[in-house]
Amino acid sequence: MSANVWGYLPDSGYRAGTVLVGYSVEAIDGSIGKVDKHSDEVDSAHLVVGTGPWILGRRVVLPAGTVTGIDQEEEKVYVGRTRQEIKDAPAFESGEHEGSADYFHQVGAYFGGFPRV
Repeated sequence: MSANVWGYLPDSGYRAGTVLVGYSVEAIDGSIGKVDKHSDEVDSAHLVVGTGPWILGRRVVLPAGTVTGIDQEEEKVYVGRTRQEIKDAPAFESGEHEGSADYFHQVGAYFGGFPRV
């Protein structure tokens, strides 16, 4: 289990202040959508990803610790999780979950339980 899934890995390629909104998101086994929102706050950095047609209209929060690489030129974010792991993650509802400590705890517990790739 990760000590802090809410921080970027040192070798992820993330640089403070980088705006990731609009970047494509790639899981280990394929594309999952695009970054709708991004937060780089200390101890709560995360991406909100719109899954588009893959999981119709669903959004998920991916803690920054799941990011394994960022390609600035291609505007892609790579995450060390499979499409199925992301599909099974707790869904994100803007009005209900934004700023909810309980929801973010649930997401952290879910993603913290997977080994890093």
